[in-house]
Amino acid sequence: MVSEASRHPRGGLYFEDFQAGAMIEHRLRRTVTQMDNMLFSNMTLNPQPLHIDRDFCEKETQWGQPLMNSLFTLGLMIGISVNDTTVGTTIGNLGMTDVKFPHPLFEGDTIHCTTEVLGKRESKSRPDAGIVDFHHRAYNQDGKLVAECKRQAFMLKRKINV
Repeated sequence: MVSEASRHPRGGLYFEDFQAGAMIEHRLRRTVTQMDNMLFSNMTLNPQPLHIDRDFCEKETQWGQPLMNSLFTLGLMIGISVNDTTVGTTIGNLGMTDVKFPHPLFEGDTIHCTTEVLGKRESKSRPDAGIVDFHHRAYNQDGKLVAECKRQAFMLKRKINV
């Protein structure tokens, strides 16, 4: 897609580098753990037993085991994408829409992610930036879609020396 020399020194792509329709298979994979679930749920003050109480899950839910906290899953999916796309070149996230969790993610599952570039447009207020629309997807080790969302990122343009 883009040569390493033309990337940001931290590895991110610039606005000009993104092409609508491009699909990026992210190299990073991650096995999620009970510790991830416990720490994230406790850090966010989420007492939902569906995430932190194995006995409850085994006896009182259809799953029979804890589900990973969905906001952890969302954050991990986007985090995995950063290294291949936006590290050092994002001015900020503008929003996330169409967030879905079509299949549960369980402790011990391993996720891998893709990012599709849906489109991009020039910024109306900043000539040094543009907006890129992404569709992130996360899959478990069996290829089942466990999370997806659309995200708009405010991205730097490459500086041109004149």
